[in-house]
Amino acid sequence: MPTGQLFIGGAWRPSVSGETYQTINPATEEPSATVARGDERDIDLAVAAARKAFDGGPWPRMTAAERGRIVWKLGDLITQNLDEMARLESLCTGKTLFDSGKVEIPFAAEVFRYYAGWATKIHGETLLLRETAFTLTLRQPVGVVGAIVPWNFPFLLSSWKIAPALAAGNTVVLKPASLTPLTALKFAELCHEAGLPEGVFNVVTGPGAARGWRSCATRAWTRSRSPARPRWARRSCARPRGRSSDSRWSSVASRRTSSSPMPTWTPR
Repeated sequence: MPTGQLFIGGAWRPSVSGETYQTINPATEEPSATVARGDERDIDLAVAAARKAFDGGPWPRMTAAERGRIVWKLGDLITQNLDEMARLESLCTGKTLFDSGKVEIPFAAEVFRYYAGWATKIHGETLLLRETAFTLTLRQPVGVVGAIVPWNFPFLLSSWKIAPALAAGNTVVLKPASLTPLTALKFAELCHEAGLPEGVFNVVTGPGAARGWRSCATRAWTRSRSPARPRWARRSCARPRGRSSDSRWSSVASRRTSSSPMPTWTPR
């Protein structure tokens, strides 16, 4: 796993500023790794890569079964790299290897396998509202999903955001907590190994609220997911991010509804 670099557009690259910082091992209070210090410019690059992958890439246009197989493979790769993932998690959080290796990382692998199954079960409904018309609902991927995760269960909480977003056909930019970024970076390596197309998953590391605010403020987002407390979420939602309907914490799949006597649907 490259140190001191970000994962953007399917490739490892230094931050725009070229700056780095060191994570600290809570058990020894000594530096444990050198990590890239990303800033707003790196967030913009990651979002642009994710937007390009969504608008013109193969991921949202794959069959649901194909996406499900890749998401399932991610779960398998996490299990195959369990020892390394657990050690990286413990190195950042200070948890015991039992907690990381027997609980958090295995549970995260199961999250990916669970949502891999959902990829083929995201469908709409047909409702007969009256004799002359009925309503169709179609669930489609919404676009670029921003995920901001805390430090206490870094990879498990990341899996809760990443797995459903990918299964639904979205692209993702992950902003891990600055104290615990190592499993996110390792996971980026596994995404490449699993065959995830370029730009579908991106990681920007770095301390400071500016990266988080940029993650919420950029107009290129379609949805952003954060563990923020309600007062912080309200502040974030109060900042415009393009259309007002986009400025909310929401699920990763949208519902589009139309009513017509003769329903028609043209696939992309």
